[in-house]
Amino acid sequence: MPVLPGAEPFRHEGGEIGVLLCHGFTGSPQSMRPWAEYLAGRGLTVSLPLLPGHGTRWEDMQVTGWQDWYAEVDRALRELTARCEKVFVFGLSMGGALALRLAAKHGDAISGLVLVNPVNKVHGAAARVLPVVRHLVPATKGLTSDIKKQGVQETGYAKVPLHAAYSLAVFLRMLDGELPQVTQPLLLLHSTVDHVVSPADSARVLARVSSVDTTEIVLEDSYHVATLDNDAERIFEESAAFVERLTSGARGEGPGDPGDREGTAPVG
Repeated sequence: MPVLPGAEPFRHEGGEIGVLLCHGFTGSPQSMRPWAEYLAGRGLTVSLPLLPGHGTRWEDMQVTGWQDWYAEVDRALRELTARCEKVFVFGLSMGGALALRLAAKHGDAISGLVLVNPVNKVHGAAARVLPVVRHLVPATKGLTSDIKKQGVQETGYAKVPLHAAYSLAVFLRMLDGELPQVTQPLLLLHSTVDHVVSPADSARVLARVSSVDTTEIVLEDSYHVATLDNDAERIFEESAAFVERLTSGARGEGPGDPGDREGTAPVG
């Protein structure tokens, strides 16, 4: 199937520092492309893959599962680690969950994580009924374009394929048990108002990981897809400073120390 306009994967060959970006569930690289282009403009090597079943039509996603999505980001990570001296992984929503599993499994091969509104759990009645309803109803209303900024749309599916949603729920339960294996420096940014992922998910991630170097930033002017929203520039700048700090010297040196800037709260 042809890829939706704007949903194409993105790749930029830059320097010895690499960044892998992981997009969200039923979304596409379009939600991360401005971030990827910003990082590429700073001379970084950037990889933003299109996850299997995404970026075409929702029926294609119905026959994929978490193993397919994770395999794609794992492949992209291995390409970057073979090419770059240091590699960071950034993720939005489900992309944040995929980034956390990469960190748990690859250890020191990943130098740091940046997560935006990461999902940790399927909440409420959906979690209880998915195992059965997915065999009766193929899809439900979509989750894309939860954006506060006027005139901005996310390229993704208008429907959520329920077999894929069930696979995501299974993945998140498994990942929760793996979070203590995450030890890398972590920058987590989350919105105060998010109509897709509960803020409790970010709190759960911060409480469960074993990372010593963690920073939490609250985004007060964006909804779920914050990478396309009013706080996008702040996300880009904070993530670049995070990478700079971890690749240029000790914490607190130069402009890369996020703990010194207004509105950030080091955690742990």
